[in-house]
Amino acid sequence: MSRIKQCFEQLDAAHKSALVTFITAGDPNPEITVSLMRAMVEAGANILELGIPFSDPMADGPVIQKANERALAHNVALRDVIGMVRQFRQSDQQTPVVLMGYLNPIETLGYDSFAELAAEAGVDGVITVDIPPEEAEDYLRALRGRGIDPVFLLAPTSDSERIARICEAAGGFVYYVSVKGTTGSATFAIGEVASKVFEIRKATRLPVGVGFGIKDAESAQAVAQVADAVIVGSVLVKQIEALADEPESIAPALALTISQMREAMDLI
Repeated sequence: MSRIKQCFEQLDAAHKSALVTFITAGDPNPEITVSLMRAMVEAGANILELGIPFSDPMADGPVIQKANERALAHNVALRDVIGMVRQFRQSDQQTPVVLMGYLNPIETLGYDSFAELAAEAGVDGVITVDIPPEEAEDYLRALRGRGIDPVFLLAPTSDSERIARICEAAGGFVYYVSVKGTTGSATFAIGEVASKVFEIRKATRLPVGVGFGIKDAESAQAVAQVADAVIVGSVLVKQIEALADEPESIAPALALTISQMREAMDLI
């Protein structure tokens, strides 16, 4: 059983939603990423989403764009990100790790090489923002052949036909983007989110995670009542940006935010 599936099954048995936390690998410097990953797990994160630095992150707003720039200033590349996962696995064999990024660095490395290196390092899933399932046959074959779940995004504008197609191709969980626009760009209406999650669940047995617009314990708790996973990114990356010159303060700051969200979610 994959780590992602096992994680969701254990949380479901405890009547809890997963807390998925995102940071960009190498932000604000490569030396700190693995320690931040460990600190987030200790604070209550169930699944880690690790961004692959890219020069043109089209789905991301200014906060995560700047995080990519900070990481790229240290020349953090895809192989480095995979190496960070490998280092993390030296002390944690249980927590699922999902890479999030864009197709260009993966194509440069090659689908099969990427899948082999990622699986060997302990990567459990990959979110590749800019490849639709219609164009992903070879890519999906490479991932699935190595036991890596392809996680796909759904948007508020996705109709029932698109939802069915995405869910057919997806693995691990389905990621519902709760607002129109880029990461960190808006807040969501929980009633609309609940309605869309209900629609998605009719098309798949995979867990449904909700991200974009979750900024605090209150919004995390609201989403946890309707979704299988609460996905948090921009608020954490903002903290990293604010403390980039005080790297020793980053882990405690992230841990406080994450623990507050986890506690609020567990009150449901």
